[in-house]
Amino acid sequence: MSTGLIIVIVVVAIILLAVLVLMPRMREKARVQKRERELGQRRDAVAGQHREVAESRENEAQKAEREARMAQKNAERQRADAEVHQERASMHEQGQADHELIDDSERDRFAGTSADAGARDDDGRDDAGSRTGRESEFEQGRDVGHEEERSGRTPRQ
Repeated sequence: MSTGLIIVIVVVAIILLAVLVLMPRMREKARVQKRERELGQRRDAVAGQHREVAESRENEAQKAEREARMAQKNAERQRADAEVHQERASMHEQGQADHELIDDSERDRFAGTSADAGARDDDGRDDAGSRTGRESEFEQGRDVGHEEERSGRTPRQ
């Protein structure tokens, strides 16, 4: 055999030994890379699921906030309606809304009462000369003072 052939056989043997020694390392490295890819895919999948859940919950939260605002507006509307009814009750208690209690067909029957809105003159008195309750306390006090002056009595000082 020639020396060239021996050198070629020795070189090939060294390459085969190197490949045999490096193969397990390369396989392990390929296996680790495969696991890393799989782990990365799992991470992406789980992160995507969490994002979907987060988006869904965000939408639910926005819907709940919108419903809460609507409920607040509804409560405010009901409160205002209650105040209107309270004011009407107060007006009825004070006799300021008696005209609402009778129909047009009953006007003759209640003529001369506080429910008869057409029977009052310009100074807040009805046809009989009595007060109708439609003027302020200031106006009533002022009229009392004028009546005292007309009768010769002087108002208290």
